[in-house]
Amino acid sequence: MPNVEEDEIRENRIAMEIIVDAYDEEEQAMGWYYYLNDNLNFPFKAKWVRKGGKSSSPEGKEVEVVEMSSEDECLHDMFVEVLYKDATGEDTFSARLSEIEPIDADSETLEAIADWHYWLDRGYEF
Repeated sequence: MPNVEEDEIRENRIAMEIIVDAYDEEEQAMGWYYYLNDNLNFPFKAKWVRKGGKSSSPEGKEVEVVEMSSEDECLHDMFVEVLYKDATGEDTFSARLSEIEPIDADSETLEAIADWHYWLDRGYEF
């Protein structure tokens, strides 16, 4: 059962702009990849909130989202590259876009991320 109510405007945007003409899972993934790549205005500040599991990467910390991960990495889920800086230096990590909460981003970026979160929360998959 979906975690959020249906949003007709989002549903229309997803169907008519993002996955239009997508006949299989890979085409849907690429539709999402190019939509996000075109609509996320990098760089932007965000909080990386890991949803389960343990890791040595900086989940729960403020990061800078610098770009989409490669197409190949995004065939089953959407990933972005995040830059994390602390007192010891900086490092870049791949993070699931579903684990990114924008802090300082423009409205186009906010809407694109919200579209992806909506897609997942409705239970949709490639």
